[in-house]
Amino acid sequence: MQPKDIVNAMMQGDAFSQWLGIQILEVRDGYCKLMMRVRKEMLNGFSIAHGGITYSLADSALAFASNSLGQKAVSIETSVHHLEKISEGDELIAETFLEHDSKKFGHYSVRIYKSENQTLKEAAYFKGIVYKTGQVWEK
Repeated sequence: MQPKDIVNAMMQGDAFSQWLGIQILEVRDGYCKLMMRVRKEMLNGFSIAHGGITYSLADSALAFASNSLGQKAVSIETSVHHLEKISEGDELIAETFLEHDSKKFGHYSVRIYKSENQTLKEAAYFKGIVYKTGQVWEK
C-alpha cells in the first residue's frame, strides 16, 4: 500500500482523530503533516486549549507517519513540551519527521505550529518512539 492509502485507512477507523477535526495535508514515507482548528469544547478552565489537544494531534501524526512506511507500528514512549498557549479558533499544523529508524523501532519528532499573524509559530514539541510489529499493511 502507498503511504496515503495507509493513512486514509487508519483515519477511517479513527473516531478520535475525526472528532478532533484533523485534516491530512501531506503524507509520504516516514512523514506526515496534519491540520486542525481548536474548538470551544477543547478548552480547559483557563479558556486555553487543554494540553491533551496538542498531545492528541501529535500522537495521531506520529501514528500516521510511522505506519506510512508500510509496517504496522505502535507508540511505546511519547512526551510533549508546550511552548505557547493555544486558544479557541487557533489553526494548528503538526509536522512529523523520522529521526532514526531501525528494524524494530522508529524515533520521531513532531512540531506543532499555530498560525499567528499569518506566520507559523512553534507551539509544542513532541517526541515519540514506536515499535514495529512486523505486520504489514495490506489492501
